[in-house]
Amino acid sequence: MCENLCEVVDEVKIIDISQELFSCRVYPGDTFPKYEQVKTIQQDNYNLTNISMSAHSGTHIDAPSHFIPKGKAVHELDLSLFYGLCTVVECNGIIGENEIMEILANCHERLLLKGQNELSDSAAALIAKSHVKLIGVESQSVGNMNHPLSVHVTLLEKGIIPLEGLILSNVNPGEYVLSAFPLHMRGTDGSPVRAVLIKQ
Repeated sequence: MCENLCEVVDEVKIIDISQELFSCRVYPGDTFPKYEQVKTIQQDNYNLTNISMSAHSGTHIDAPSHFIPKGKAVHELDLSLFYGLCTVVECNGIIGENEIMEILANCHERLLLKGQNELSDSAAALIAKSHVKLIGVESQSVGNMNHPLSVHVTLLEKGIIPLEGLILSNVNPGEYVLSAFPLHMRGTDGSPVRAVLIKQ
């Protein structure tokens, strides 16, 4: 797995919090990304690569249609969800009601949870009633890896977007600007993203 990359541009720090696609993690049973070079400069005067993958590979977002019948697909989501102020909070273990209530009292609409954690059903229910519009985690699932359905449904029914598979090990808790736009793909239930944090 690639380490996070930082670049300073005009005193703005850009922190890459995305997995490299072809060495990334995927949810158990999903298709691993792979590529095939079908044209080469040596034989064809140009390079051309074909790619096959799951829409939920590596760092990705879930659209409501991933779990909700007739839910919005990726191309129907408001792009403003994926750019703007966010809060990074470090926590480990199962996040219950008390933990999430404290976090929700002091976070922006975009919330990233650093660490090895998972949302409990009760925490997800409180998030669903809150101001949060996007919630990011380092795991490939915002809920329990073995039983992901209930947490996803609770969030996605309210249009709260999970951003999964982040790399936050080199990110300090605090406030940032998040940019994590999905690809423009009609009809899909998820999309890989290039997620970065921007810090003045």
